[in-house]
Amino acid sequence: MGFSGWHWFAALSCLLCMGEVQCDCGEEKVEIQGGHYTLTKGLASDSMLVYHCPEGFYPHPAVARVCQPNGSWKPAPETFQRQKCRMVECPDPNVLEYRNVSPPQEKYFVHNETSYECYSGYTLRGSSRRVCLPNGKWSGSLPICSRDSEATCADPGIPPGGLRTGNIFDIDDTVKYTCSSNMFLVGSSERVCQENGQWTGTEPTCFYRHTYDTPREVSEAFGRAIKETLTFLDCTSDTHVGKKIRICKSGTLNIYIGVDISESIDKECVKQATSAVISLIRKISSFTVTPNYEIAFFSSEIFEVVNIVEFLDNKGTKEAFIKKVEDFKAEDRNTAGTDLNLIFKTFLERMAVIKQRVGEEAFKEHRHVIIVFTDGAYNMGGSPAPTLARIKNMVYMNHTVEKETQSRDDYLDIYIFAVGAEIFDEDLQPLTSSKNGERFYFRMKDIDNLSEIFDEIIDGNEVKGLCGLHKDYNKDNTKTSKREMYPWYADITVQSVDGGGSSKCFGSLVSPDFILTAAHCFKFGNLPSHVTVDIGIEGGRGKKIKNVILHPKYNVSAKVKEGVKEFYDYDIALIQLENHVDYSSTIRPICIPCTQDTSDALQLVGESTCKRQEEILLKNHIEPLTFLTRTTNIVEEKDVRAKLGDNRDECISHALQSDNNTITAKDPKVAVTDNFLCTGGRSPRRDHISCTGDSGGAVFKNYEHRTIQVGVVSWGNKKKCESGGLVESDDTSRDFHINLFRVVPFLKSILGNDNQDEYTPLTFLKN
Repeated sequence: MGFSGWHWFAALSCLLCMGEVQCDCGEEKVEIQGGHYTLTKGLASDSMLVYHCPEGFYPHPAVARVCQPNGSWKPAPETFQRQKCRMVECPDPNVLEYRNVSPPQEKYFVHNETSYECYSGYTLRGSSRRVCLPNGKWSGSLPICSRDSEATCADPGIPPGGLRTGNIFDIDDTVKYTCSSNMFLVGSSERVCQENGQWTGTEPTCFYRHTYDTPREVSEAFGRAIKETLTFLDCTSDTHVGKKIRICKSGTLNIYIGVDISESIDKECVKQATSAVISLIRKISSFTVTPNYEIAFFSSEIFEVVNIVEFLDNKGTKEAFIKKVEDFKAEDRNTAGTDLNLIFKTFLERMAVIKQRVGEEAFKEHRHVIIVFTDGAYNMGGSPAPTLARIKNMVYMNHTVEKETQSRDDYLDIYIFAVGAEIFDEDLQPLTSSKNGERFYFRMKDIDNLSEIFDEIIDGNEVKGLCGLHKDYNKDNTKTSKREMYPWYADITVQSVDGGGSSKCFGSLVSPDFILTAAHCFKFGNLPSHVTVDIGIEGGRGKKIKNVILHPKYNVSAKVKEGVKEFYDYDIALIQLENHVDYSSTIRPICIPCTQDTSDALQLVGESTCKRQEEILLKNHIEPLTFLTRTTNIVEEKDVRAKLGDNRDECISHALQSDNNTITAKDPKVAVTDNFLCTGGRSPRRDHISCTGDSGGAVFKNYEHRTIQVGVVSWGNKKKCESGGLVESDDTSRDFHINLFRVVPFLKSILGNDNQDEYTPLTFLKN
């Protein structure tokens, strides 16, 4: 009897190595109907075969297989149950009490729709209609049918696919949850009714093995929690939006990040996790808290890329640390085996070093955030649970003993991002933090867009008082996406006094009540009723204005006798809106010089000065800056370079080469005072040049993902374009922009005025 097919090839592939027979695996019976598979190491020993299915389907009966040294797959392909892509199933919604569920079905699959109606005498809370989604969850919120009662807590409901014991909802009463045998519980398995009428823990959900969290769910849940940690709040307040303040001016935040690179994690997944870590670090730098970082990759070994002690010693810059993460190559390391306990031991050791360095009292003010990417498939080092208990003991400082009467739960957050083909949920979930109403465990199908998720965590309405926040990328080239990149820019329309037409200008939102723009956008006789402002997508369109406040020294005809037909010194104005705008991802203020908000954005510690801000923002003699122009694609950036210091005189000399001989003076400084920044020309690089409709726009630069305005587009010596567009400068064309550092007294007199109750003033620096 001879060999046939792959059996013959596999037999030839067996090698005698290190005293063991190692064989390649074959591809017979491992194919999947309706999908495809990938191999991490080809058909060699220890290679992982991972199945992939289209959206709305999942691989069954196996999600992955591992090639064993003897040439067999584990789990082995089943002879009578062919591997295929099954349609996603959602948990049974018929567990809802006191209701009718339509249509009644034994199973519910993706895109199936259900509706809910309560029995007579019961009231429906939650969604009356739900759809089974491709991620194995139901859309909307949990429907609950309940009677009016005098119970302290409302009926907490029963998740689809679940079972609840406990039907009394008064103070200290407990409800317990379990899921069907082929499912597992995510959330709280036990909840207690509190005196304030709220249930402890988080709402439970029953997951199939094919169920996962969508990027939007992760963004909302993780973002809400981490934003509270990162937002800079005043210690004098006790609560913020119903939650305890997490960080104070005297506090320190330590972030520990671990990424699993063992063989059970696909290498592309490792790259995506690394990219997400970098994105998270960059986004966190947008906040006023400046954390210390510990970043390590792990398998059976620890590969420490960034040591948190280096942060304590101020060794290196954030960008240098990010480069270390970018340069790390998992394929160059030992990825055999997984010791999950080792990464937590490393974090514990670093905490101990910090405590020793700063002392016990100062350590009490340190908050710690642990973020781990893993599938939980550890095969050495034992359970991390005992190490985690030691971490909690160190951070909580035995708060139950005498003199430590207040809980320190808020000083430690532990997040797990469960990634990989096969996730060990039962081992991972107990490792995360458990706090009322907050999620710390995220089960992800893939993380190819996790960088975008981390980017979105700073764009919610909850982050107040942070100027210059924006997205760094154009997600889908839509109007919304552009607005999210430049959420501060405003379109200003000014009707002519005689009603014969209108003109356009740009402006920038500097507070909920004020738009900053150029004074020359308005003509004598213009009334507030002649002006409208568009900002954002919704709620900011066609905003009426209350007042236009020009700089008191602006006088366009002030130097006619000196040979300057139109003089634009102090060409700046503030528009006061009739009603304030509400901040959102498409409506946010830009940072302006000499405010405390800008010092926070620049991460200046202690009592900062206006001069220090200028030194950071306009530090080079050729300083790259940007302003916006209108195009068919809504707006685009124009790149220019301000010529400062020794380069300024040559730049402003071209003001005399103006169109229509508007300047006949011999000295360019008559027209171009020290209040202007000068851009344009072709040296050292060709700058863009402004168009007529660009007037009033912000001249800005991005610093650590925060946008800071340093100037206002005012005038140019040549009219190279009328209605916008990316037009380049010639040798002699120049633009002149009001330098905001030179008009701070005017800005402060209006925006910083605390002797009125119409609007909330900005906080300007004392020095």
